[in-house]
Amino acid sequence: MIAATGVVFGDIATSPLYAFRESFIGAHALPLDRFHVLGVLSLLVWTLLIVVTLKYVAITMRADNRGEGGSFALLALIQRVTPATPLMPWIAGAALVATALFYGDAMITPAISILSAVEGLALFDARMAGWVLPVTLAIVVLLFAVQHRGTHALAAWFGPLMLVWLLVIASLGIFNIAAAPEVLKALDPQYALRFLAFDPARSFLTLGTVVLAVTGAEALYADMGHFGRKPIARAWLWLALPALLLCYAGQSALVLSNPAAIENPFYRMGPASLLAPLVVLSSIATVIASQSIISGAFSVTQQAVRLGYLPRMTILQTSSGAVGQVYAPLVNAVLLAAVIALIVGFGSSSALAAAFGFAVTTTMLLSTLLIGYVIFRIWRWNLFIAVPVYAIVLTFDAALFAASSTKFLAGGWLPVLVAVVLSLLFYVWRRGRAQLADQRRRDGMPLETFLASIAGCPRVAGTAVYLTSVSHAVPAALLHNLKHNKIVHESILLVTVETLLVPVADTGRRVSVAAVTPGIDQVTVRYGFMELPDVPAALTAAGVVLPDCDVTYMLSRETIVPRARAWWARWRGEMFAALVRNAETPMRSFRLPANRVMELGSQVELD
Repeated sequence: MIAATGVVFGDIATSPLYAFRESFIGAHALPLDRFHVLGVLSLLVWTLLIVVTLKYVAITMRADNRGEGGSFALLALIQRVTPATPLMPWIAGAALVATALFYGDAMITPAISILSAVEGLALFDARMAGWVLPVTLAIVVLLFAVQHRGTHALAAWFGPLMLVWLLVIASLGIFNIAAAPEVLKALDPQYALRFLAFDPARSFLTLGTVVLAVTGAEALYADMGHFGRKPIARAWLWLALPALLLCYAGQSALVLSNPAAIENPFYRMGPASLLAPLVVLSSIATVIASQSIISGAFSVTQQAVRLGYLPRMTILQTSSGAVGQVYAPLVNAVLLAAVIALIVGFGSSSALAAAFGFAVTTTMLLSTLLIGYVIFRIWRWNLFIAVPVYAIVLTFDAALFAASSTKFLAGGWLPVLVAVVLSLLFYVWRRGRAQLADQRRRDGMPLETFLASIAGCPRVAGTAVYLTSVSHAVPAALLHNLKHNKIVHESILLVTVETLLVPVADTGRRVSVAAVTPGIDQVTVRYGFMELPDVPAALTAAGVVLPDCDVTYMLSRETIVPRARAWWARWRGEMFAALVRNAETPMRSFRLPANRVMELGSQVELD
């Protein structure tokens, strides 16, 4: 539970640095009077209770795919349970856009979180404001530089530190509540409802800043595979939620007694003598906040690659005990570059707030639509319970999304641009792979025809392992070898690697072997979408003898040649060809020994 606190709750636990403040100093600043302060506090309280506690902890985290969470895991669950539903294209589209927006969130979170903490330097001396960007950039570079050590190693430090952070913000909240205990009345939802009823225009716009309090809520679901549902739920209910409620109440009490503190209410909650250690602790906490979303980005990337929505890339397992703890070097480098660009381009946490809120609310709305399908079509809950509960969650998410959309021109366009680019990447890769598979099926020779054609062909000693994606046809590499070398190996294994719609494949069903004819066997190796394939290890574990000195792995390397057609089709084909050229080779993806691999190339024309 402590480890989950460090990795999963960093983002949402550091929201008090900016969430409350933005409602009163942003583009649609509210008056600092009792009515509006208690109204905003009540909205914050019930946003945490409805969006995080009810939607994510009580409902969404139960929709795990054998322990894994996130949009892709949820999509795989729906595809496995109801594969024939006519809504599948819409479900897949919503999952892809939600995932693309999650990457946008992963870019913005480190920038806004660390900036908001380091901006406390200006409270010491206005002349130190010039150090905010350099210090922030240094922290960001250091954070991404240690990612290769893995989530488990980082959690060992982050868990206790985040526990200290939660205890500190809770203590600061209690200290300030004692001066104005009336703020506890905001636990009554009537204060939020009155705010919405008597000041509808400004309360609607305020929802766009209130949503900043639940940034990082999606990480609860996306990071579920790292620690499990129960530790995350307990950490939220026993630690994070009480601390956040006390901290927001403390900020409200502070500005009611001292309106000038709204400039930075979080840092003003403590005595001046504690400002320096509080800035240091806040900087550490925001680094932890960034870690939660970065870990989620690595997990989502692995799922996307294994499910066929992204090209193969290097993904490293960082823990021997937890399948979901991985590190993707390319994703780490791209995120680092994007975060640096955002920090330099926007320059302050307030400037990033609009972009942040829109990314969060759009992702949350799409995840609510997906979980609605699970509730009504898979779980089939009692309608008397399901309809009102789902209506509350959907209405709340839709209102937050509508309010955030008003800030599209102020920065909300940024996550949309990221989502469009990534959704296009998902689409082009998925469609190109489907076309390539169809082409292989059309061009492939049936096994029966091939067996008849090699009746008098010389057989040479050794074992040849041919990797193929089409189990009922002869691999192109085998046909090329026969055509040019006029020989067939004495032992041939036709190996197909399948990705199942579960995180981890059952060990007993990992490998299946079927004899085609003496000397030729069909082998199927199965992996879950959260596993890293190792074909030689799987074959050895299944009892398939592969003598190192007498085995050759034969791979087909295809060069994609787009056909000259309309500009859009041509551009899409060129993009897919570039992705194929830059994808990680099957040799590395399937952990094949480099000195035992032979590649035979061919050109394939695709529309």
